[in-house]
Amino acid sequence: MPTNIKGPGVFLAQFAGDAAPFDTWDGITKWAAGLGFTGVQLPAWDARFIDLKKAASSKTYCDELAGIAQQNGVAITELGTHLQGQLVAVHPVYNEAFDAFAPDAVKGNPKARQKWAVQQLLWAAKASKHLGLTSMASFSGALVWPYLYPWPQRPEGLVEAAFDELARRWRPIFDAFDAAGCDVAFELHPGEDLFDGVTFEMLLERVHNHPRCCINYDPSHFLLQQLDYLEFIDFYHERISSFHVKDAEFRPNGKQGVYSGYQPWLKRAGRFRSLGDGQVDFKAIFSKLAEYDFDGWAVLEWECCLKHPEQGASEGSTFIREHIIRVTEKAFDDFAGASTDAKQIKRMLGM
Repeated sequence: MPTNIKGPGVFLAQFAGDAAPFDTWDGITKWAAGLGFTGVQLPAWDARFIDLKKAASSKTYCDELAGIAQQNGVAITELGTHLQGQLVAVHPVYNEAFDAFAPDAVKGNPKARQKWAVQQLLWAAKASKHLGLTSMASFSGALVWPYLYPWPQRPEGLVEAAFDELARRWRPIFDAFDAAGCDVAFELHPGEDLFDGVTFEMLLERVHNHPRCCINYDPSHFLLQQLDYLEFIDFYHERISSFHVKDAEFRPNGKQGVYSGYQPWLKRAGRFRSLGDGQVDFKAIFSKLAEYDFDGWAVLEWECCLKHPEQGASEGSTFIREHIIRVTEKAFDDFAGASTDAKQIKRMLGM
């Protein structure tokens, strides 16, 4: 039977706030359903929506969370653990900046912070199982990102050692998610050690093709790198287990290109846009994912330097719904088909 992409869904991280309806699980799920979304991706670091430790230990609590969402008209698509995943691997140059993602008790203590992050992900594995989820979106963290451009020359073995360590840290997390029946889907993102297909393969090889080492496909990050985001699906469709629908545009000029000259988002050559306002070819993306029988959720991740988030969400729900392909169950020329006759086939081939 053909499989269809589910959706539209929305990642709640960019919409959470301290004012109603964005400050409670009940309120934000009602808001999402009111815009036509049928699924929500839950940021697992946001205590306004989930107690991750409790979700790991209590299926009853998870049933209550899912029940509220269902009553309001949406399903939980995945947990998002981007902030916790980031803290699994942090180069010292970013210690102070990334302390913002951690609780006060472990700030200023990289070892304790990393231990906290791993525990968060182990809880997320159990919570995902209790919620009946099969994928979780996350970041890989980064040990070698400051050495992205090889000047001065990188010491031989530096990159290899970083990826060896990254694999060592993530392998037990993958095992925990395997026990939970859930994938870890990395959003391949500049700032992470995993930011394109090559770097993803470097980790995948080191974890011996672990079945839970997967990809959260987000074409916006690939467009800004000038990577062929359509061929990427051909290469990695078997590892894509979640999908962020996010638009972007890249308009280089005589003054700036991919690196964008340290400019704010509004003035960058490469910048994120609301769905339909950028350059990503979503018709081709949805077609390719349908071709490869992707049956996960199409989840809006809204990030735009111009448009108000609520307008972006409202338009995004319609945009995704109009792009989801209902996969056909028959060939368009079936009406002209004939029954199979082995003797006829031989005659037609002169056999």
